[in-house]
Amino acid sequence: MSFETTTQGALSRLGEFAHQHRLGIVAGAIALMSGFAITAVAIAPLAPDASALPRSVVNQTVNPLDIASQLEALALYELAVRRTDVTRSNDTADTLLARLGVVDQDAARYLRTDPIGRMLLTGRGGKLVQAEMRENGSLITLTARYPSQFPDEARTHFQRLELTQTSGQWEAQVRTVPYAAVPVMASGTITTSLFGATDEANIPDAVAAQVADIFSVEIDFHRELRKGDSFNIVYESLTADGEAVPWNDSAGRVLAAEFFNAGRTHHAVWFTPADGKGGYFGLEGESRRRSFLASPVEFSRVTSGFANRFHPIQLKWRKHLGVDYAAPTGTPVRSVGDGVVTFAGWQNGYGNVVEVRHGQNRETLYAHLSRINVRKGQRIEQGSNIGAVGSTGWSTGPHLHFEFRINGVHKDPLLVAKAAETVPLDEASRERFEETVRVVRAKLQTASTVAIGPASRVE
Repeated sequence: MSFETTTQGALSRLGEFAHQHRLGIVAGAIALMSGFAITAVAIAPLAPDASALPRSVVNQTVNPLDIASQLEALALYELAVRRTDVTRSNDTADTLLARLGVVDQDAARYLRTDPIGRMLLTGRGGKLVQAEMRENGSLITLTARYPSQFPDEARTHFQRLELTQTSGQWEAQVRTVPYAAVPVMASGTITTSLFGATDEANIPDAVAAQVADIFSVEIDFHRELRKGDSFNIVYESLTADGEAVPWNDSAGRVLAAEFFNAGRTHHAVWFTPADGKGGYFGLEGESRRRSFLASPVEFSRVTSGFANRFHPIQLKWRKHLGVDYAAPTGTPVRSVGDGVVTFAGWQNGYGNVVEVRHGQNRETLYAHLSRINVRKGQRIEQGSNIGAVGSTGWSTGPHLHFEFRINGVHKDPLLVAKAAETVPLDEASRERFEETVRVVRAKLQTASTVAIGPASRVE
């Protein structure tokens, strides 16, 4: 018997076996592919052409259950209704439950009397509430989500209040839970201002402030924006248990951005090098992190620059040796660079003051603070919160007076920031960075193509 004859016989028997046991083979193949999805993709091209396999037609009569039996089976299942709403500042337990469609006096009474349950209706409105109820309106569970009340966790965590029933008794508990981040792509064109464009795209103010901060050294967002300038952004939108949250500051970090201003293009991508200290870089690997920030206050208005001015209290012209930033009382003030606090206290007309010594005989001063968050001798990093904007000392309104001195000589802080040295990307991270840039370029390109009108966004 020849090899060819033996092979043909084996193939014939194999075909008959496959035909007789095709359902078992298919089921087994599905089970294998579910456990080895990657391998299945790799070997798929080696499989025989499906059009060449034996085919047959199976005719089988299917007799469904009668309608009465189906309705009887359906009646055994308890249907639940879910509704979602947002709390209002004037809500009571009864008005909130009524708006959700809940008819349950025991649940309403519990929300009015239990210390944890009452947390749902205290404080600011805007809590995202979801109620699950039976067909008759009685409550099964109620879940509320709202920003964490702890300042250190406000940007990273939310609080989940859950109302459940055990053995006929209501119970309430509150947990602090981390947000999940979902990347969002957004695009817009400047018509009046950066915040005007981001508002049209429903982009949170926190994201707009980050964009302004990222490009603050190259672009003066108060004086250098032009009508027709545009931007593309990829940023993190924070979700609570998979739900989009209604509070406006529910935004994480800007992951990538490009800004077209006055014929020039500026790029930034967030990347964490091997040293673990993340920061923004240009697409060619040049670090955007400089030894000094352009501003000690996130996106505020400069009311007095480094120049001669008419003093509002002394009523005469004199040289202004710093920069004044208008901002509401309580606005956080940050150190523009690494350093050591050399003074934290009261200085006559300057009111509450913090002074920081940096390397190479460079010093910064922050005046008129409403509060001071650091102490003399404390070592701080760039971006550290050192206090809050106020109106202490000789001040006509809430603002921050900021000075920069080199070898005791006052310098224009804006010019110092532009000339500050950058922090380079280490070569060990270069390959990983280039892969990040490839992904970022694609997302920014997608963001630029989804624009509809002045600004738009897509998740």
